[in-house]
Amino acid sequence: MHLVEPSTHLHPGSAEASASSNPPASASKRATSTSYDGTATNDPTSRHHRIMTDLESPSPAYSYDEDPYSLSASLKTDNEIDLIRANTSRKRDGYGPVTLNKAAYKAKKLQDFYEVQNENIQRWLKPVEQHIQSAKDFDGANHLKYQIAVRGSFAANILLAIIQIYGAVSSGGSLSLFTTMADAIFDPMSNITLIVCNRAVKHVDPMRFPSGKARIETAGNIVFCFLMTSVSFIIIVLSIMELQNPPKTDTKSFHIPSIVAISVAAVTKLALFAYCWTLRNVYSQIRILWEDHRNDLFINSFGLLTSVGGSKLKWWLDPMGAIVLSLLISTLWLHTAYSEFQLLIGVTADTKMLQWITYIAMTHSPLIKQIDTVRAYHSGPRLVVEVDIVMDREETLGVCHDTAEELQTKLESLPDVERAYVHIDFETSHKPEHFLKKEL
Repeated sequence: MHLVEPSTHLHPGSAEASASSNPPASASKRATSTSYDGTATNDPTSRHHRIMTDLESPSPAYSYDEDPYSLSASLKTDNEIDLIRANTSRKRDGYGPVTLNKAAYKAKKLQDFYEVQNENIQRWLKPVEQHIQSAKDFDGANHLKYQIAVRGSFAANILLAIIQIYGAVSSGGSLSLFTTMADAIFDPMSNITLIVCNRAVKHVDPMRFPSGKARIETAGNIVFCFLMTSVSFIIIVLSIMELQNPPKTDTKSFHIPSIVAISVAAVTKLALFAYCWTLRNVYSQIRILWEDHRNDLFINSFGLLTSVGGSKLKWWLDPMGAIVLSLLISTLWLHTAYSEFQLLIGVTADTKMLQWITYIAMTHSPLIKQIDTVRAYHSGPRLVVEVDIVMDREETLGVCHDTAEELQTKLESLPDVERAYVHIDFETSHKPEHFLKKEL
């Protein structure tokens, strides 16, 4: 779990900051944070002064309440970002790839940095309410696409399983095609697992599962991964047995219906892969389906190649292809299982999410003096957030409670956040509230 450790910084309402930015008088009541350092001298932004031209559009205007830390001043226009590369890589234009020119490479990296910085600043300065509404609008606009991806994949996988069973049986014993068949049979089971888990998450008994059932999706994915790995190991054993008992002929029989069946499956998987591409980073279920279609596309293509090779070139290409495919399937699904285990154990959120949560807490209320610690870690596909805020020790319990509760509600309304906990303190010199390793 990632910690944002305390560090001092100039608050926008302090005397030092006022000398340069001249914020309004209300700035002295704005919350400070020990998790943000605004005085660092190695900020790459300070090395490049803003160059305004007639082609540029001014940055959006933000009030002090919307942008108390003046982050919008660090926004770079598209023209400024283009000028960074133009000023450092004029000699490179037209002379080979970027990697051959260190100045051009550094300019590209700097451009990428400012593009990411612009994205982060614009994201932070956008009110939480707009993020919530945008997420609702996106879900509403993509609900039909989501249903088509899930249910369409399910229907297609059932048909493809039937087709590939026919292709494997009619092939006369091609282990490569039997490997693709085994993978195809388990695809509908994977879809059923996703659909059942999604319904289970939406229908929860709060008395039995007070923290929800979102992790059932992760657990279901792990179970399915190991089922696929087990089937792959069985195919490997059968392939080794066939290699130990070679046939009397140099090649196996060639069956056109089998080739047509696997070719149809490969084309269908290509279409499903392309359809799920746009939603793969939005819905965890679509991500699993997209990975499955991607894997099946390669597996069917490679299985078709080795099956044809066994019937036209050498017989051992077919069992060897089955072994390679099975090892590939096992590796891919074990990698997926490892990623799902990380989510179930509680791996930390990405840096962007931690920074965003920190900024929301810092700017939530003038009553919050500092931010002590920020944690965000996965509990299944969603996040659990812990924030320690520092308030005046003389403040009333009611005011502290209401401030913390409002922040908790705001954090829990963020997309991908399952639960948020806000702790109140009056200083930052103590050790973290929770041990990372509990002593028995």
